Amino acid sequence: MLEHLSVLSPDPILGLAAECRADPNSNKIDLTVGIYMNESGVCPVFHAVREAQQQLVADEITKAYLPAAGDAVYLQSMKSLVFGDELVGDGSKITAIQTPGGCGALRIASEVLAAAAPDATVWISNPTWPVHIPLMGSVGLKFETYSYYDPASHGVDFGNMTNDLKGAKKGDVVLLHGCCHNPSGADLTLEQWAQIADMAEAQGFTVLVDLAYQGMGTNLEADVAGLRLLAGRLGELIVAASCSKNLGLYRERTGVALFFGKDTQTAAATHSHGLGAARRVYSMPPAHGALLAGRVLSDPALRASWESELSEICARMIELRTQLSEKLSEKTNQDFSFISREKGMFSFLGLSVDQARGLRKDRGLYMLDSSRINVAALNEQNMDKVVEAVASVL
Repeated sequence: MLEHLSVLSPDPILGLAAECRADPNSNKIDLTVGIYMNESGVCPVFHAVREAQQQLVADEITKAYLPAAGDAVYLQSMKSLVFGDELVGDGSKITAIQTPGGCGALRIASEVLAAAAPDATVWISNPTWPVHIPLMGSVGLKFETYSYYDPASHGVDFGNMTNDLKGAKKGDVVLLHGCCHNPSGADLTLEQWAQIADMAEAQGFTVLVDLAYQGMGTNLEADVAGLRLLAGRLGELIVAASCSKNLGLYRERTGVALFFGKDTQTAAATHSHGLGAARRVYSMPPAHGALLAGRVLSDPALRASWESELSEICARMIELRTQLSEKLSEKTNQDFSFISREKGMFSFLGLSVDQARGLRKDRGLYMLDSSRINVAALNEQNMDKVVEAVASVL
């Protein structure tokens, strides 16, 4: 039977990263995969996570399963981190299910949406993270795209975005990036979030927010201001959150699906469907990352340490953006100031496919064909090399 299978093409991002690793060029630079790297080119472990891990090893007496929904401390902490204590209230309208990473959260959210509205259309930004459609489409959901990024202005094409979203109807789902849009780095303003809320109220569509970078754009509060506005206005919201980036728990696969419901009955029904989906998909949640995150978020000393280090990381990425935009503008006599206005880890440089491929071949500078780069992979050692290489094709 298996011999009839054909070989699939590699994932466009992971495949390119593998190509970079195999490249013998000693001067190669990898700006592809979305992982935060420090000045030494290492994905660091937060000090608070190290301390929590030592505590966990000392305290842990069992490897029995967690509850089906996940660790209670982690779940409560994530509710508060994402929505804030005022919106959480007594917690009766918000349910949470611990998942294997943000991908697991998106999958559980998709399962619940498919159960609630099997004929739902999911509206996804153009461009978006390339795994959104195959991941959510695996449960049978249909898709439409809406305009989002304008290559000419290097910003959000909000006029065409809202015009496209006029087609979203009651029973449809609009997927928004909570902050640090992947892959463009162009985020909605709070006023634009409010206009989306107006449309959702008038048209009746449901909003699903993919929140992978809270604290990596401006700060922990500002990065979820739009999301909280929607929750307060609409009374219904679904969030797929990840701790991969802001807690550095990439390999621990730590995420949560959050369902903000209009009443306790809706919350209970949503939770039951989420638990049923989790049982079908992965049975029981992984423990280690959630136990670490729960400790960090709930312990005052660890929380303060984590917030301080996360603020430093965010500030470093903002500084990298400033340096890159200034250096490229000076070297090329073109305007790259848009890079400093964007948020998070990613930006499009505005190069053609041929230019991006030429840089990989001739300079060992690896970026996606779209010229999307991971700004967080830049450092003092490679910044000028990247600028010189990009200028060489302009």
